[in-house]
Amino acid sequence: MNKKKLSFISKLSFGIGAFGKDAVYAIVGTYLMMYLTDYRGVAPAFVGGLFMVARIWDAFNDPFMGMIVDNTKSKWGKFRPWILIGTIMNAIVLILLFANNSLEGKGYLVWCSVFYILWGMTYTIMDIPYWSMVPALTDDEDERSQISAIPRIFASFAWLIINSFGLGLVAYFGGSNDVKGFSILATIIAVFFIFASLVTCLFCKERIVVPKAEKTNVKGMINVLFKNDQVKIVLGIALFFNIAYQLSNSFALYYFKYVAERTYAVEGNGMLYPVYAGVAGIAQMVSMAILPFLSKKIGKKISFFMASFCPVIGFALLWILGYVAPKSIIGVGTCSAIVNVGIGFMLVFITVFLSEVVDYGEYKLGTRNESILFSMQTFVVKFAGAFSGFLSGIGLTAIGYVANAEQTPMAENGMRIIMFLIPAILSALCFLFYIKGYKLTPKFYTEICDTLEKRRQEAASE
Repeated sequence: MNKKKLSFISKLSFGIGAFGKDAVYAIVGTYLMMYLTDYRGVAPAFVGGLFMVARIWDAFNDPFMGMIVDNTKSKWGKFRPWILIGTIMNAIVLILLFANNSLEGKGYLVWCSVFYILWGMTYTIMDIPYWSMVPALTDDEDERSQISAIPRIFASFAWLIINSFGLGLVAYFGGSNDVKGFSILATIIAVFFIFASLVTCLFCKERIVVPKAEKTNVKGMINVLFKNDQVKIVLGIALFFNIAYQLSNSFALYYFKYVAERTYAVEGNGMLYPVYAGVAGIAQMVSMAILPFLSKKIGKKISFFMASFCPVIGFALLWILGYVAPKSIIGVGTCSAIVNVGIGFMLVFITVFLSEVVDYGEYKLGTRNESILFSMQTFVVKFAGAFSGFLSGIGLTAIGYVANAEQTPMAENGMRIIMFLIPAILSALCFLFYIKGYKLTPKFYTEICDTLEKRRQEAASE
């Protein structure tokens, strides 16, 4: 078989794009909730409701964006035009979302609601075609694993930078005005985002191109999603994982500020959260880099077991540590490493699984719908974000959270349950879904690839 190989420049360029887009996602995913509740005085219940409504609205747009991308024809292919268009739009909206304006009360609620909803919609325009490129870049199984890991490594590095140094940069840029600091930081990230996407679009292009006889319509989109029996398995894994990941990530700032370190002032930024986030980023990058080799050595099943249960072990140890040595930097760093080795593995596995499902869909249904299938991943990520954001906002209200004040024992225990217990249960459920439903074993997947290669060769010779 003549496998499609990628150059080093193409791989690097694809990774740089992930760094830019995830730097944008990191500032919103990590800081926006606390920015609104602690810096702009918005009620947590309102923020939780906004996050849920916005993400659900945005999520239901994703499959339709996937259909638009799949039907696109241009000299730049079907992915890159939308990556560039979505990037420019999202960068502008990000700047406006964190704008240093003087609005207060209902005026500011309208402002943040409008631009948060627009931020999610414009991110969709760029994110779906970006990830949809993965199965179109190469049909070599080893390179497919690498190209799934490379952008995840760059993305984790972006999260590492933003999570570890974000609050320090806010203080540096803003001086005594943290709102101004957030605005400047968001603007810098937005500008870099445009540069990173330009690099991807200029030096990385799809290589696996399957001509379509006709455009995919809504009926065809539904047919693709329901007749590919492996889609629901992968999406189930992605749903459980993303709720767990986003819930623990969004609550980490609150837990370390109010429970572990007990710093209650707005400017009370201790060391534990930067340590937790910094180790998390490093652990994810290392685990993503070694997963392709580890999976070949010990097998996909055992590797996926580690992906599912490392977070369970890490969260359990963090819970215990919170009682015996809550301010232990070494303890927090160790627990973060255990949790995030699993998270790093899982991020790569989900991308690999979706790429395999694209090939399986072509094998079973005769159509190759990268963007429709990858749009379902973003649908799940956003639905998980909606649910976790809603649970965070409502949860903070239910447990009696008060911004910038000492928390009650009930509030502290509530934070532990939301950050540790619920994500641990959901992470374990990922492995159950995999064992019970995922049937694309290495042997079967090799047969699929061989069959598809023969079909393409026959079609080319006609």
